[in-house]
Amino acid sequence: MTTNHYRYIDREKSWLAFNARVLQEAADETVPLLDRLRFIGIFSNNFDEFFRVRFAAIRRLVLSGDTGEKLLVGITAQQLMRDITDIVIRQQSESLRILNVVESQLAKENIFIVNEHEISPSQEHFVKDYFIQKVSPRLVTIILNDLAEFPLLKDNYGYLAVKLVLNPEEKKSLLDHVKLRKEVRYAIIEMPRELNRFVVLPSDGDKQYVMLLDDVIRYNLGSIFSIFDYKSIKAHMIKITRDAELDIDSDLSKSMLEKIASSVKDRRIGEVVRFVYDQSIGKDTLKYFLTNMGIETTDSIIPGGRYHNRRDYMDFPNLGRFDLLYKQKTPLPVNGLSLDGSMMQKIQAKDYLVYAPYQSFSYLIKFLREAALDPKVTSIRITLYRLAKNSQIISSLINAAKNGKKVIVQIELQARFDEASNISYAEQMQTEGIHLIFGIKGLKVHSKICVVERVDKGKMQRSGFISTGNFNENTARIYTDVTLFTSHQEILKDVVKVFDFFDVNYRVHRYKHLIVSPHYTRTKFYKLIDREILNATLGRPASISMKMNSLSDYPMIDKLYDASKAGVKIRLQVRGICALIPGIPGMSDNIEAISIVDNYLEHVRVFIFCNDNKWDVFIGSADMMRRNLDARVEVTCPIYDESIKKEIIDTFEVGWKGNVKARLHSEKLDNVYRPRGENPIFRAQVETYNYYCERVEVIDPQILTPTSIPSKTEKTD
Repeated sequence: MTTNHYRYIDREKSWLAFNARVLQEAADETVPLLDRLRFIGIFSNNFDEFFRVRFAAIRRLVLSGDTGEKLLVGITAQQLMRDITDIVIRQQSESLRILNVVESQLAKENIFIVNEHEISPSQEHFVKDYFIQKVSPRLVTIILNDLAEFPLLKDNYGYLAVKLVLNPEEKKSLLDHVKLRKEVRYAIIEMPRELNRFVVLPSDGDKQYVMLLDDVIRYNLGSIFSIFDYKSIKAHMIKITRDAELDIDSDLSKSMLEKIASSVKDRRIGEVVRFVYDQSIGKDTLKYFLTNMGIETTDSIIPGGRYHNRRDYMDFPNLGRFDLLYKQKTPLPVNGLSLDGSMMQKIQAKDYLVYAPYQSFSYLIKFLREAALDPKVTSIRITLYRLAKNSQIISSLINAAKNGKKVIVQIELQARFDEASNISYAEQMQTEGIHLIFGIKGLKVHSKICVVERVDKGKMQRSGFISTGNFNENTARIYTDVTLFTSHQEILKDVVKVFDFFDVNYRVHRYKHLIVSPHYTRTKFYKLIDREILNATLGRPASISMKMNSLSDYPMIDKLYDASKAGVKIRLQVRGICALIPGIPGMSDNIEAISIVDNYLEHVRVFIFCNDNKWDVFIGSADMMRRNLDARVEVTCPIYDESIKKEIIDTFEVGWKGNVKARLHSEKLDNVYRPRGENPIFRAQVETYNYYCERVEVIDPQILTPTSIPSKTEKTD
């Protein structure tokens, strides 16, 4: 089993295995109950994006008539669609089981999630009044029978599919009897997104009650359809997922901003790639909707439970029960840096590393605010990919522009599902006179870089930062990422060259220090691996340690297999997709691979090469995926400061020792937890925080403000 497609794990199935790890967290009884609900929400949200992007791409391959065997390595696209659907149905069923378990355990904590049949008489008045005051004015209800064309249902919205059986009128003639055949009416109710999905009902002593908005609507169906004389009424939830591929207009007269905006608008009519329904729905009702929506057997039709869009559980109210949530740890200060005084002066003296969320993301905001106000700063260049709502990054850049700085922003308008937000920010920055760069045709800009130029006594000095994560203060609370602050002039000169490439992208620059995709990352990493292979063959120390989100590039995997066969010890921490198969005799004996899924989302990209004990360490924005290596602008940066180099190696080792939330990657995709043996419990994320606690020399009171999990998990890369 070491030839052909047995050399690799299918990337889609590997991704589904990652989402199963998220579901494991929801099932884990050591995880606080309300956080278990949050993991159910993350699991559901991940599925939505998977179907909008990956499943949709496979479906397009099927519709094109291409078997896809070469691209998919030994499996046809049609078979892969069937396999995915089977896996999804099993995982959805498991998620419902887990949700039922969590709800029963919440009941033991006096928290009850009730439906429309379970509310008490004293709660009935509240539910009716809430519906009249809050829900009814926002409802969109459509009677379907008499429409010439079935209405367009929105992507990933929840809908109640309603069946009304009308009371027959008095029979007077055969003609009237014929009319009775039309006594069934169908309707659709769109769930309003402006309202929280969870309605907190009046409590009863120590007992707290929550009702889903779906059931508030179900309870009031009689009010909604009061004009009809009906015999019975039933409502079941359905939802569709549409293909999220953007079709970029080639009209040369339009700006990139206009093209992306138009394409995002057109996404709402994308092809349906998934239909999820309440499996208790009547067969006739299901058939009516499938037929009228043109959903065929080639689409993924998923039977589900009473409620869909379980991603909303990420917003489940805490009800003041903080004992049922992870205790949030305060982000720690970085030795030598303070939010008082000048960061630039500190960075001119030495490099600093910030590891969020263990350490405070506030340093990055402080750096930009200082640059905005410093009279000697002449320019700021920065790349932006995903931004927080009400972004402090944008506020700082606008402040800099108002202070006369030249601000150059490369903003990626095609950051999937953040396009509308980035368009809005782009328009806002344009209004303030910020020079915007909208990317390069055929390449997404995914690098995380910033450089500030400052002139003092006629001499220009640069400082800046390079990161593994987005410049987003919300996700920085829950995504683990490292950011290097540096004034290394040669590195920052390379950063400026990257911005020059954005402006004049037919000119390929040479970089002395940075590793930049799409031109150099693949070949440079091949050389670094080849050097370890040479050292191993010469009997010298040789090892490779990598931490990343995904590993799916087959040629890179082959190169790692070559290193393994040469005797290079390889350790991989891969959170998500891992198409490499570790531990196969004669192919990957020397490779171990784990995935850590815990309270924080592991997002760091770190690459460590032994180099005969002369250690080379890199951080960057690129995963080992074809798109990151060959089809995006990515920046990977060497670490030269020996203390920071040691820090990165130390934190990798902490992660590698994890035996609580670490699962083994394997070709079985079974998510087996790493065996603990006789070793004591070692939870990597907790121990990473402890590692930084032990390093703290002086506590900065401005840093020590409690963090909290944002209400929504934002997009990863």
